[in-house]
Amino acid sequence: MQQSCLIFILCNRILVLSGFYLFMLEVLTLLLGSRAAGYSYLCQPVNYSNDVNEVRIASALWWYYISKGVEFLDTVFFIMRKKFNQVSFLHVYHHCTMFILWWIGIKWVPGGQSFFGATINSGIHVLMYGYYGLAAFGPKIQKYLWWKKYLTIIQMIQFHVTIGHAAHSLYTGCPFPAWMQWALIGYAVTFIILFANFYYQTYRRQPRLKSAKSAVNGISNGTNKAPVVMENGTKQKKGKGKHD
Repeated sequence: MQQSCLIFILCNRILVLSGFYLFMLEVLTLLLGSRAAGYSYLCQPVNYSNDVNEVRIASALWWYYISKGVEFLDTVFFIMRKKFNQVSFLHVYHHCTMFILWWIGIKWVPGGQSFFGATINSGIHVLMYGYYGLAAFGPKIQKYLWWKKYLTIIQMIQFHVTIGHAAHSLYTGCPFPAWMQWALIGYAVTFIILFANFYYQTYRRQPRLKSAKSAVNGISNGTNKAPVVMENGTKQKKGKGKHD
């Protein structure tokens, strides 16, 4: 049992390191490739030619798509370790739909505006895998990882940026497939709802419930003592009269 647990921990760390490396590589490739190709961050049609920079970007997007398949291993490890509480609807929805969406993207729009969302998302995943990598060192490091909730906030900002970027392209008539832009807007809206709910449940509701539970436990354990007041130089519990 202990040996299998160590294997899972080792595999998890390998996944974290490989994910960090892969997403970092994608960020650099997409940024350098888009700059070399003279891409616009506001409107960029797909170029289906064999230009070296376009092929480079298409290759980076293909690896980005593959990385979404690799992320399924998170779910596999959760199930094998019987951590079913971590296999939430958001977790499954996120991994399944991203893989399908980017299969569509790679097949029909392997370039152009597609690089924008992939670059931002890869950058966020670099931060996420950096966090996971640090957390893997145990409690000595975990106590300094107070910024976990801000990763969720950054992700929600990403979805708002995606909506704004796609809406701008539709408004200006950018020659990028409109159906893809509308799909991105609808998809981002679902993520905003799900991530906002996750943020509320995790960082707003649960702390309040814990505080309320602590207060109840304090009373039941006798720690919530009646207030003590001074009367005629003698300590008296509030609510009790003096003895005659």
